Amino acid sequence: QLPLVESGGGSVQAGGALRLSCEASRETFSNYCMGWYRQTPGKQREWVAGQSTSGTSTVADSVKGRFAISQDNVKPTLYLQMNNLKPDDTGMYFCAAANSVGPRLCGAYKWFGQGTQVTVSS
Repeated sequence: QLPLVESGGGSVQAGGALRLSCEASRETFSNYCMGWYRQTPGKQREWVAGQSTSGTSTVADSVKGRFAISQDNVKPTLYLQMNNLKPDDTGMYFCAAANSVGPRLCGAYKWFGQGTQVTVSS
């Protein structure tokens, strides 16, 4: 079990911004890939962004140019900066962790936090 605690969700209008945070232990950030997923009712959980242990980050095509993943190893906290939000971005957002299989490679994400709700109105 990897404790992952999300915060920062809320309700915004389309075009607005939010920053999600995920707190975990320093060991988790050092040894695991970290990422974000989202889920809306009736749909499968969708990968949004991920970061390897070397710091290599990627985001889904659906949010490219609007979302960015980053990490503060001092706090330690994982962030998801979400800009120019759209109603389709509405959902429960989950912090996630995966085994690292190399400096830039991650296994399947299999640890998830409880989630934080993001609601974007038009």
